Amino acid sequence: MHDDESGVVNGPEGRQFYGSVTVGERGQVVIPAQARRDHGIGAGDKLIVLGSDEGIALMGVERLMETLSASTTLLNTLREQTSSEADR
Repeated sequence: MHDDESGVVNGPEGRQFYGSVTVGERGQVVIPAQARRDHGIGAGDKLIVLGSDEGIALMGVERLMETLSASTTLLNTLREQTSSEADR
């Protein structure tokens, strides 16, 4: 499950392990270079910090907006279908 060339460890469900980072005194971390390359993260990009009881994750703002847009479209479709079924 280890990609010898890049040092990335591939896990279940497409998850990847890029290594560990250390939190600096000001709360900053450096995202590993391979992770930035693989996910198209560049200087100045905006990331969203998501959290749960399991930990935190980063997601690009653009990707989050795409996901939310798709969810809104699905929600509207479901509303229309359930509304038309109730009218029958």
